[in-house]
Amino acid sequence: MAGAVKLIGSYTSLFCTRVEWALKLKGVQYEYVEDDVFNKSPLLLKHNPVHKKVPVLVHDDKPIPESLVILQYIDETWNDNNLLPQDSYERAMAHFWAKFTDEKCLMETFTAAWKEGEEKEKAIESAKESLAFLEKLIQGKKFFSGEDKIGYLDLAMGWIPLCLDIMEEVGGMKLVDGEKFPSLLEWAQNFTEIPLIKERLPPRDALFNYFHKIVGLKRSNKH
Repeated sequence: MAGAVKLIGSYTSLFCTRVEWALKLKGVQYEYVEDDVFNKSPLLLKHNPVHKKVPVLVHDDKPIPESLVILQYIDETWNDNNLLPQDSYERAMAHFWAKFTDEKCLMETFTAAWKEGEEKEKAIESAKESLAFLEKLIQGKKFFSGEDKIGYLDLAMGWIPLCLDIMEEVGGMKLVDGEKFPSLLEWAQNFTEIPLIKERLPPRDALFNYFHKIVGLKRSNKH
């Protein structure tokens, strides 16, 4: 597929990381442009005036925002190494679970990290209940794709090995353990052992500092 490819992102953004994984899995050559999530550039605001967030993929001068939308675009534009299932039902369910992990699991985990007191306890229970669905979904599989190779849903779930334990540490809580989530933790281990994934894991200290900062901002804004 002709046309220059540019990714506007941030190395501490788990949403950008999943897009980079997809581009690398497809063998797509791209230019990476680092943006400051706390001081957004004119380039970002030009290409994503609606949400004003990274990542934005610019292909042939056409911008595509939102990481899950970008993953689907990458899969449909470059044919090598299919990310989404070919079966229409399985493809629909992959979209469903990807949306679920972003809107429920991830957001509830982040909420639990910055909430305090009784609100925190409620958020922790809610996050655990949502993550339990992922534990059930991955049981008996090596990857969420259902195959011996990673796919769209594995990339969408990639925030779990990337930063779940960091959010637990920053938030002073524990959501996932080996007793209740053995399959999910085994998947996370298998996922991060893949060389291509391992090569694009952001430094843990940078992720910790990033989440520590945004959790602090959320708490200060609340007060």
